[in-house]
Amino acid sequence: MREEKRKRLEAKGWRVGSAREFLGLTPEEEAYIEIRLRLSDEIRRQRARRRVTQVALAKKVRSSQSRIAKMEAGDGSISLDLLLRTLLELGVSRRELGRVIAGAAKAA
Repeated sequence: MREEKRKRLEAKGWRVGSAREFLGLTPEEEAYIEIRLRLSDEIRRQRARRRVTQVALAKKVRSSQSRIAKMEAGDGSISLDLLLRTLLELGVSRRELGRVIAGAAKAA
């Protein structure tokens, strides 16, 4: 958040903080959520890059289109296993997966 906006909100009595503070997350919980969100974002990015529809991807991973949509939306009901298998099915290498998990810059 921009400093100007933060100051404006605080001046009006709002308390500004992180999701970690608001939800009372441990550093481990925060890291877990960040990893899940990075994997979800990467699925959406890779699917679009490869011009694969959600329906076609669902067939490849033996799932449903609605499950692919949930994956891309970061739905917590999707297992890490399915997120990882989907990325591998999209052709993402183990090295690229490591970069995604670590939060490194996206590989082209």
